[in-house]
Amino acid sequence: MRRRKTPNPKIQHPDKLQTSRSKRFRTGQLKKRKITDVAAGLVFRDGKLLITLRYDDAHLGGLWEFPGGKVERDETFEVCLLRELREELGIEVEIQELIETDTHAYPGKTVRLKFFRCRWVANEPRKLGCADFRWVTASELKQYEFPAADAVLIERLQKEAGRWK
Repeated sequence: MRRRKTPNPKIQHPDKLQTSRSKRFRTGQLKKRKITDVAAGLVFRDGKLLITLRYDDAHLGGLWEFPGGKVERDETFEVCLLRELREELGIEVEIQELIETDTHAYPGKTVRLKFFRCRWVANEPRKLGCADFRWVTASELKQYEFPAADAVLIERLQKEAGRWK
């Protein structure tokens, strides 16, 4: 007489496996995460790019970034960028073309970043709303630590020397 195998209750059939995400989605527990729109400027001058240091107590504190900030209600990305560069650095720029758009999910926050090429027009930068700033060359860029959302753009900037003119 053949003995019938009793199924192991700890092993589920592949058709019955569920990920916690899909279960939460089906049960309505998965909430849509709000996306924060951010405008950032790639401000070039004399073959160098302007970067700023985030305050230590800020989200992603202590990392370098391209200057800019959150888009406020009823504000375009371009208007936001002009405002943020005045507030953070006291500079005036001419916004040129959109270089890149990227959406990045951090723990607890998702950001949609739009990076614009900018031409510096007036006023020397000052530390008005940032911990520090630097004008850097393409080869110096890799010496600074940036948020994960900027990694692809930084690699692209290092390869495209024509952008630095």
